[in-house]
Amino acid sequence: MNTELASAPASQTTAASSPSRPAGTRSRWRNSLQQLLAVASLVIIVIVFAIINPDSFLTLTNLSTILTTVTTVGLLALGVTFIIITGGIDLSVGTGMILCGVMAGVFITNMGLPLPVGIALTIGFGGLIGLINGFNVAVLGLPSFIATLGMMMVTQGLSLVISGTKPIYFTDEPGFGAIMNASLVPGMRLPLGTVLFLVLIVVSVIILQRTLIGRTAFAIGSNERATRLSGVNVRAWLISVYVLCGLFVGLAGVLSASRLSSAQPTGGAGIELQAIAAVIIGGTSLAGGRGSMIGTVIGALIMAVLDNGLRMAGVAQEWQQVAIGVVVLLAVYLDIVRKKNSASGSST
Repeated sequence: MNTELASAPASQTTAASSPSRPAGTRSRWRNSLQQLLAVASLVIIVIVFAIINPDSFLTLTNLSTILTTVTTVGLLALGVTFIIITGGIDLSVGTGMILCGVMAGVFITNMGLPLPVGIALTIGFGGLIGLINGFNVAVLGLPSFIATLGMMMVTQGLSLVISGTKPIYFTDEPGFGAIMNASLVPGMRLPLGTVLFLVLIVVSVIILQRTLIGRTAFAIGSNERATRLSGVNVRAWLISVYVLCGLFVGLAGVLSASRLSSAQPTGGAGIELQAIAAVIIGGTSLAGGRGSMIGTVIGALIMAVLDNGLRMAGVAQEWQQVAIGVVVLLAVYLDIVRKKNSASGSST
């Protein structure tokens, strides 16, 4: 189960073009245990909500709804995983997603561009957000927390300014709403956007494990200084990682707007925290150098099931936010414990 997990120890970053090797049997065991705990947590949560709502939770309709819900958070989480593996963070993915949705409305509804062109420009706009974040972090030397916090505020404000604080509807382009609302399988809610998410999971695993950008991300997260001294252009690779995350954000913006058949400039509050929590729950370390796309997907499923189950249980919206906040805090705490255990294990 741990074949997709990886870690790049500092002593092994002398050549960023070579794959990161496991840190040893103990490290692999801990990584596998983290994924097993995440899976066990998901199973327990599903069982609890199935008991609370025995007639509706495990129905095909609701399971399809959960799968559709996890698409947006999951895409953001996949993108953020790359950044967290480098030892950084991106707090702007949520508001960036909303801004990309607004830009989709501008391109497709306001400007009347063909659907494929509008979608491509929207995804590219997400990449532009990532490019700016990457430049601020890699070239200007801003801490990723500060750089992306500032971008979060900028994108949030731009969403309101560009949209005039009003939703932008896609009434003249019904095909846009069909991306996340028309099922590819009769009798089951399985839209194109969800299928695309499933495909991108596989693509993300390949990028992380089989390409130079993935291996370099592990190397930077393990020991940025050693990676730089080995001759790797760390600035360029960091920018590339942020651009890659931005492309995921742009696609998430398209799918989010498609699901609602409108761009909502005030939506998406707190979704970036859900995405980050999903990444951490899945075993990716906030310290960088270790991560798993499969673990991230499991974490995203946990967040989606939790959100769906609480809604079906009739829990008030404010208490849902409390529950999600607790999960975020717990995820960070578990990462700290995992980091301490890893440090103590390596010193013995």
